[in-house]
Parts: sequence; C-alpha cells; structure tokens
Amino acid sequence: MIRIKRAYDPPGPEDGRRFLVDRLWPRGVKKEALKVDGWIKDVAPSDELRRWYGHDPSRWAEFQRRYEEELEGNKEAWEPLLKEARSEEVTLIYAARDEEQNNAVVLRNFLQGELDSQ
Repeated sequence: MIRIKRAYDPPGPEDGRRFLVDRLWPRGVKKEALKVDGWIKDVAPSDELRRWYGHDPSRWAEFQRRYEEELEGNKEAWEPLLKEARSEEVTLIYAARDEEQNNAVVLRNFLQGELDSQ
C-alpha cells in the first residue's frame, strides 16, 4: 500500500517507510522531526513544471498529464519506491498545502498503476 502524508503531520506507526518526494525541503521542518527513510528529489516534478503549475486548480489536469510524462521518462528515480512498495507499507511525504492536488497524489496514483499492472 502506498500512502501520502503532509510533512507537517506527525509520523505514525502506520506510515511504514517514509520518503520525502519534493524537490525542496519543507519550510520550517527539521530533519529529525520529519523522520524520513529517504529524500528522493529526482522523482519530484521538474522545477519548470512545478513553477508553471503553481498550485493553480485550473492547471491540475494538465499538470497531472505533464508530470506523468516526466515520470515515464524517469524510471530510475521511482523504481526504488516501487520496489519498497512491493514488500512493505510506504508513505510519500510532501509539503504542499493542497492535500488533493499535489505531486504526491499524482506519484502515488502512478506507482499504484505500476503495481496493479504487474
């Protein structure tokens, strides 16, 4: 199972292995407090795509399409997450305020699709 959780929410025992999937470290969060097993910057959307999206809800559908396209071309970045998810609980950690329209949502759905197709 792949979960997602905001970086500002406390870690929980149900999280399993926790991976930060943002390109930038969450503001105001100390490394000790975040308790991640890894920071996988390369799986995050490109700086160009992130800036273009700017969390504008009208760009959500196009953001998803573009980000999935980036992911398809960057298998070496997300494959370790998929390997972890095959054997244990994984939680993708993100910093965005919007809990429904952010890169972790797209990444989780993408990875779940990969798991389901195998």
